[in-house]
Amino acid sequence: VFSRYDSGRDGYIDLMELKLMMEKLGAPQTHLGLKNMIKEVDEDFDGKLSFREFLLIFHKAAAGELEEDSGLLTLAKLSEIDVSIEGVKGAKNFFEAKVQALSSASKFEAEIKAEQDERKREEEERKHRRAAFRELKSAFTQ
Repeated sequence: VFSRYDSGRDGYIDLMELKLMMEKLGAPQTHLGLKNMIKEVDEDFDGKLSFREFLLIFHKAAAGELEEDSGLLTLAKLSEIDVSIEGVKGAKNFFEAKVQALSSASKFEAEIKAEQDERKREEEERKHRRAAFRELKSAFTQ
């Protein structure tokens, strides 16, 4: 269901894609209603639904944590998803993305450290050259 309505193929369902989904499911929502639906499960506050957040809708519905008049409850009722099956793939995607983010953060930190080390080395080299120059200069001024 998620893939079907992720028309931008960016791994997220944004406001317009959610609007289209709700219309196709026969439960159109107001603009404010759609925003509230996203806000209710938007864990990273980016204003759109990731696959993990989408699965959270069905998890909350199964646990009875959604209000009766909530658009999310309507969505959960109109779209049957077996969270126990889909959740495994969602968790896998989530953790793979987390590992990738951490590894790119470490690469970035390594690059910064390498630049800092290079600057320190260059500064030490400058100090050494200045000291050598002063030593030569003192030999000529005596």
